[in-house]
Amino acid sequence: MRWLGGRESDNVDDRRGSGGGMIVGGGIGTLVIALVVYLLGGDPSQVLQNTPDQQQTTASAPDGPQPDDAAASFTRKVLASTEDVWTKIFAEQNAQYPTPTLVMFRQQTSSGCGGASAASGPFYCPADQKVYIDLSFYDEMAQRFKAPGDFAMAYVIAHEIGHHIQKQMGTMDKIDAARQRLGEVQNNRLSVRLELQADFLAGVWAHHAQGQSIALDESDVEAALRAANAIGDDRIQQETQGQVVPDAFTHGTSAQRVYWFKKGLKTGDISQGDTFNSREDANLQ
Repeated sequence: MRWLGGRESDNVDDRRGSGGGMIVGGGIGTLVIALVVYLLGGDPSQVLQNTPDQQQTTASAPDGPQPDDAAASFTRKVLASTEDVWTKIFAEQNAQYPTPTLVMFRQQTSSGCGGASAASGPFYCPADQKVYIDLSFYDEMAQRFKAPGDFAMAYVIAHEIGHHIQKQMGTMDKIDAARQRLGEVQNNRLSVRLELQADFLAGVWAHHAQGQSIALDESDVEAALRAANAIGDDRIQQETQGQVVPDAFTHGTSAQRVYWFKKGLKTGDISQGDTFNSREDANLQ
């Protein structure tokens, strides 16, 4: 992926101060449970949000050069690109895009959804409308998920911004309300559709950013598809449990995630991303 003179976003809360943040209370057990949930494709922020009261402190901004400054700069550029794209798309709908804040941290910090840790992976917190990411996740993508490359990392950020778009469109609130009336299996199915739509919206961003802030070639797209494929529920369950349990899916299969990202990338049309009513991906394996 090549940048075409893109700027860096100022909407970043940099908490990478030495030593990382600390979570006091809750105990190591909560983090272990959150890690297991993450590896199974679930949303660890929900586990962390439901922990007993915790006193949390966050790290100060980094002082001087940091070893992950290149990754931080890259993240700021991707965030800026998403701001430019979604501001334009919202304006075309006669709406204003409220830019989210992205929080960079090391090890642990606090969020509006509870404690955040490196184990939780990148996530969007609808309570404070911020994206949280420990930059070490980029290394995990390359090493554990075998999905290295700039565009694979950009896809992850764009996916979380996709959740912010869902929040602004009211989709996330509607799904949360529906979840109150449904059982676990039905909740999981709604979660899958929510995640697939975020994948689609990540593709929409890439469609519009191409030629504006970024230049992509086939290898870049393949890197993002590898990332989407690597973090599908079916693949993660097979690796961690040795079996696939569709009723426990919360993010969709690898093939579904790839399908919806590619559709967003090809069309760039947000009206074509109704993953809740469409079943065009139903037979994908």
